[in-house]
Amino acid sequence: MKLPEFKNEPLSDFKGNAAHRAGMEKALETVRGELGREYGVVIAGERIKTPEKFTSTNPAQPQQAVGVFSKADEKLAEKAIQAADAAFKSWSQLPAEARVKVVARTAEILRDRKFYYAAWMTYEVGKNWAEADADVAEAIDFCEYYAREMLRFDGPQPVVPMPGERNYLRYIPLGVGVVIPPWNFPLAITTGITSATIVTGNTAVLKPSSDSPTIAYKFLEALEEAGMPPGVVNFIPGPGGAVGDFLVRHPRTRFVAFTGSKDVGLGINELAAKRAPGQLWIKRVIAEMGGKDSIVVDSDSDLDAAADGVAAASFGYQGQKCSACSRAIVVEKVYDAFLEKLRARVARIKVSDPAAPDSDMGPVINAKAQQQILNYIEAGKKDGRLVMGGEASGPGYFIQPTVIADVPPKGKIAQEEIFGPVLAVIKAKDFDEALEVANNTEYGLTGAVYTKNRQKLDRAEREFHVGNLYFNRKCTGAMVGAHPFGGFNMSGTDSKVGGRDYLLLFLQGKSLAEKVS
Repeated sequence: MKLPEFKNEPLSDFKGNAAHRAGMEKALETVRGELGREYGVVIAGERIKTPEKFTSTNPAQPQQAVGVFSKADEKLAEKAIQAADAAFKSWSQLPAEARVKVVARTAEILRDRKFYYAAWMTYEVGKNWAEADADVAEAIDFCEYYAREMLRFDGPQPVVPMPGERNYLRYIPLGVGVVIPPWNFPLAITTGITSATIVTGNTAVLKPSSDSPTIAYKFLEALEEAGMPPGVVNFIPGPGGAVGDFLVRHPRTRFVAFTGSKDVGLGINELAAKRAPGQLWIKRVIAEMGGKDSIVVDSDSDLDAAADGVAAASFGYQGQKCSACSRAIVVEKVYDAFLEKLRARVARIKVSDPAAPDSDMGPVINAKAQQQILNYIEAGKKDGRLVMGGEASGPGYFIQPTVIADVPPKGKIAQEEIFGPVLAVIKAKDFDEALEVANNTEYGLTGAVYTKNRQKLDRAEREFHVGNLYFNRKCTGAMVGAHPFGGFNMSGTDSKVGGRDYLLLFLQGKSLAEKVS
């Protein structure tokens, strides 16, 4: 089997392409007519309704139900693990090409209905048109890229020849994986983790975020349409503290693939490390966690470009990205000038319902998040100086893009992950101090440096300790294949999502040697 060379899915142009704009408008109307439907737990292809339900709502219009879900319990979680374990016996033995065809066909389905999936994200998680479109494009990229990567890992792998032997190595799947994606990239990350799990021959129990279960369900439907057999992916919505922990502890769980907060990720790692009765393996944990990401603005930089990059990285999708810039570390010589340019740039950001075509920023995900972010803003005002921002009006969970200047490097909002549209601006006396501050958190996910000085860029390459470092551009927007994504320290296991090493996390090597005469 041979697939064309991988190319990233192009983004839609809603401003310049009338067909793209009309397609998104039509999709929003279509999805609006589907809001509020009821969905069940899915085990081995069977839809199961439970007495206890929970509702996913639109964060821009909280009274609007997006989907009503049956809530799984431990009994159903056990049934899902058993279904995945049973499906593994046949799915793992299929030729890799058969699994690749399912994942590649899923990419085609997502591409054919790109605006439909984007519209679901606008309603369920508050993404504006551009952010939702980029999310779908990344989901397509993951399917396409991992399909090709599986073909590369299929078959005998070269080793050093041994005289008198036929020796080689094969990669084989692990077993049942528990897949726990976040709500902030509800299609892209769900698709990425799940497609990596199944294309390598594993099976999955998918436990979506309770803030974005509808999108995960729609992705499951795409997999089924693409020809995925029952039981290969099982859908278990429910509370993480009960169902999620049960799945992680289960002796038949072989690995856990998680993206989310530091605290939850550390808890999963701890649970998975403890051997359960009957467990035959050391569980593997693939964890992508939080970030406290910095952009350094040097005295020798293009301040207009820096202001654009900081604004885009700080307030894209309301700052609800683990890669978002939450700290601008600015060299003293250009501090005031940069702050004025940043103020002017941020003032142009329009906060409104993300279903509107001209919305730049929508709501944060829920009421709890809104209150936590507002609390951080109040803490930041005590440590620094509020330049602009705060709570925004509206029926949803809206917050204005917030800039707080003169924040001390060890201040609360300079150290803790806020996961919202709040930027701390920190003054550094020179580039040396700026790099020192950039490395002073427990995280190490993304970062960026704006400078025209080649020597400083070279130094940052050596000393700025993050998994994804960008020069003279924003610190968000990693592209599959081009920017393998994953961080150091408390940002996770540096899995390098969308890179050539990623599928190895879902495989194990089996060395074979045969004596020949």
